Amino acid sequence: MPQPTFERSEYERRIEQTKERMHEEELDALVATDPSNMNYLTGYDGWSFYVPQAVILTVDRDEPVWVGRGMDANGARATTQLSDESIRAYSDDHVHSPHDLHPMDYVADVLAELDVGDGRVGLEMDAYYFTAKSYTRLQKNLPEATFEDATLLVNWVRVIKSDRELEYMQEAARISEEAMVAGLDAVEEGVPEYEAARAIYDALIRGTEDYGGDYPSIVPLMPSGDHTGTPHLTWTDREFEEGDPVIIELSGCRHRYHSPLARTTFVGDPPAAMEERMEIVVEGLNAALDAAEPGVTCEQVEKAWRDVISTYDIEKEDRIGYSMGLGYPPDWGEHTASLRPGDETVLKENMTFHMIPGLWFDDFGVELSETFRVTSDGAETLAEFPRKLFST
Repeated sequence: MPQPTFERSEYERRIEQTKERMHEEELDALVATDPSNMNYLTGYDGWSFYVPQAVILTVDRDEPVWVGRGMDANGARATTQLSDESIRAYSDDHVHSPHDLHPMDYVADVLAELDVGDGRVGLEMDAYYFTAKSYTRLQKNLPEATFEDATLLVNWVRVIKSDRELEYMQEAARISEEAMVAGLDAVEEGVPEYEAARAIYDALIRGTEDYGGDYPSIVPLMPSGDHTGTPHLTWTDREFEEGDPVIIELSGCRHRYHSPLARTTFVGDPPAAMEERMEIVVEGLNAALDAAEPGVTCEQVEKAWRDVISTYDIEKEDRIGYSMGLGYPPDWGEHTASLRPGDETVLKENMTFHMIPGLWFDDFGVELSETFRVTSDGAETLAEFPRKLFST
């Protein structure tokens, strides 16, 4: 039987904070369908998010209710501390049903049984796995309910990490370091890109001598050659060639908590222009990290980066970072605070961010990132890895 990832008291604190936000929004219930938020509120952990599932939280009930497919109910018993009466499962004929059944029909029944079928119900309208059909079926089954968009309600509760969450992220950082070494060592002339990906995956799952790794929310990103100006490519059968720049972005994962890390390497002797670009990235990243402390805003952190690159006549329109931590595919971001102009979110102690101020051009790109937490007096990076352009 898996051991609880967190003490019951931590889940109780999370639920109470979420209910406080529900009260502010005048919600009677919240239907969380984002797998990360389901995990955050209950500990549920299973690869079952490809079918509709939910955690229902009401203001009048102490314990959340997990709702999922019948075959996944034992997974809820194994990974959560919920009572049996709070684990509700729909029959398999609701999945890809030939009988005009849908899992949200069952969710609607549970909401009605919880006496919120005619109340104000918050939905994660922009969550990856909450479909248009899920919404229309809830509307059809609960015509008296008022549905409100509560997409980021739980996400904003998640931005301040507990000590235990930070421990898992620090453990993930150790795995990231091991995986980055494996990836950089594997990149050589004549080696297929997939061999480097294999080495990275092996290290991500092998973990350290003390603990193993979980599957990350994003696969290793590894654009190379002419494609390093495009940041989100993966790998192919192509063999690395002399003169190839290669970007590696990855993350170790512990109990669904991540610590992303990105570095750039070069097959052979890197050109001076690429060395110069990387020096600019490192200078700008260091300036942004120096600016990050409680009380400053996200846009002020980004401005420190922009002030540096502007001295080299470089402009970058994209954000340079985002809050992150707990995650399921397809990403590890929390979708809340971003390090970008116009984001006036104030940094607070124990917020965590992935800062990734890459520079991408038509002919090549350079990328270097750090995961950091906001401490009482500044920023603390979780990984310890050289900030430079690597080469084979």
